Order: sequence, then C-alpha cells, then structure tokens
Amino acid sequence: MMYSTTIRVLLTGVFLLATQSGNAQESPYKYFKTGNSTDVSTKTVSGFALMGGGKDLDPAFQWLCKKSGGGDFLVLRATGTDAYNSYIANLCKLNSVATLVIPNKDAAMDPFVAATIRKAEVLFIAGGDQSNYVRYWRGTPVQDAINDLISRGVPVGGTSAGLAILGQFSYSALNDANSPGNLESRQALADPYNERVTISEDFLRVELLRRTITDTHFVARDRLGRLLTFMARIVQDRISDDIRGIGIDERSAALVNADGTAEIVGTGSGAYFFHPIRPPETCAKGKPLSYREISVYKAPEGATFNLTTWKGSGGASYDLDVKDGVVQQPRP
Repeated sequence: MMYSTTIRVLLTGVFLLATQSGNAQESPYKYFKTGNSTDVSTKTVSGFALMGGGKDLDPAFQWLCKKSGGGDFLVLRATGTDAYNSYIANLCKLNSVATLVIPNKDAAMDPFVAATIRKAEVLFIAGGDQSNYVRYWRGTPVQDAINDLISRGVPVGGTSAGLAILGQFSYSALNDANSPGNLESRQALADPYNERVTISEDFLRVELLRRTITDTHFVARDRLGRLLTFMARIVQDRISDDIRGIGIDERSAALVNADGTAEIVGTGSGAYFFHPIRPPETCAKGKPLSYREISVYKAPEGATFNLTTWKGSGGASYDLDVKDGVVQQPRP
C-alpha cells in the first residue's frame, strides 16, 4: 500500500518541499520537519516541563532542548500548523524540529507515526482540545510510543491541553463539544457529577505524576474550583484514596527534574500544589461540593517544589475549604 506524505526539510537555509505520492488515499497525518533530514541519537536527561498555557515561555523550551542533548525535537498535536518549528529552531541548537499532526484514530494507527515519535530526543504536546488526544490517541501505538519515550528518559513537555493529559488522572473534556476544555468552576462545584466532569486515567505513565491531576490557565480562567472538584470525584469514586493536584497559570511553568525537584519560571501567577487531608464531606450528584482541609502550596516564579516530598521553598502554604459549593477564604 502506498501513502502520500509531505515532509518539509530545511537544507542549507532553504525550505525544500518533498512529496511522495501514490494511488492510495492521502495519509491522514501531517508531518513537517525543519533541520537535518538524518536522525541522530543523543544522550537525553529525563524531565517534564509543565506549562500552563498562554504565551510560550522561552526558558521552558530551552530547558527541554538542553535535556535533549541537541537531538530531534518533536511537537505533537491533533490540529494546527507547524508554527512551533521556526520558534523552537530559532531558540535552540538542535539536529531538527518537527511537527506531527495526528487528527484522528486512523492517523494514530499509521506505522510512520509511532516510529517517528520513538525517534525523538524531546517531545512537546501542544495545546488545543485534550479530548482529541484522548479520543484519537488512547489505545493506539501513539500512546505506547509516548510512554516508551517517558520510560527511556526522554524529556517531555506539555502546554494547556498538552499539560492536562500528563498526570495519572486528567480532565478529558469528553462532553465539552460546544466549549472544549472550558468547564467552569461554578458548574463543577455546584454539581460534581455534572456530565461535563469527565476524568480519564492512565493515559500517560509519568511516575512523578502518579496519583496526580493537573489543570491549566489556572488563575487566568479561575479554575481552582473545578480542580478541587476533580480531586473530590477521584476520591469519592474510589479511583484513588490519595490524590494530589497541580494547577499552573498562564505564562508559568514548573520544570520538573527526574528527582522530583521543580523550578517555577514565567511571568504568570506561578504554580499551585494541592493535597487534600481527608475525603470530601459531600460529593454527590445534584448537590454542591463540601470538602475540608485541602493543603495548598503557592509557588511563584523563582520558587521550588519537590513532587516526591510534596514540599516547597520560596512560596506560601495555606489550607482551603469548600462549603456548599463555595471555596472559602484561605486559612493560614
């Protein structure tokens, strides 16, 4: 069977558009590559760049590039263009930068797609709609290939929807067709079993994010209430009796090393780390959430946090309560 694929390669400073075509239907994926056409194999250092969305942060991408050893940088997305290629290529010294758009299940099953992912020395999952990632990539060679990179110590980053799927648990937004990923805190707090509160498990296997769910655009879009609701649901449904949450604001990132230590960078409101002390008091269909003694650590730019010990430095600790669907003022 012959496929039609398009590869854009940067050779001696000039874009060359090379097309292979045949009689078969055009391949459903799109692949754009800038830099050297020959793959290299470099020594990588494990790490995870948790980016909250909004304007891209140069320090986060440079951190990923450094951990790649100058190898091949791959951007994954379900929709969109190759706009990241020129941005990353101008920011870092790499063998190549490529974007692979995987817009449906058929594309995720193509052998070229998984093989390309496995060759990467750094992987970045772009923003968009995380329900596409779950619908199209879960249970396919794409999921296996990403987890293979993680297990081999290849650095991985994600922003917005790309961050949402990095934890053991993720808000999958599967029932958000008219407003992808934009479940509001007030809706979740008023009814934790609202049909839009959809949670997936074990899509990606990042050991440091086990028993953890993440959320994005955290302060900018007032997502505190919904993250607390996600954690309550996970405990109430007995998926896990020990859950943690990480909320990253726009223009902020937590750069997590292999030992669990994280540095907060960016000009946003930083990162928030949550650990409930007890199960929710009221978490039932049609009833507002009540949830007490939720430990919070707020980490601004320059602060550090350890995901292994769940302790930070340079930030502030406080407790939160939720009573009848309303988040109470922090308790010192």
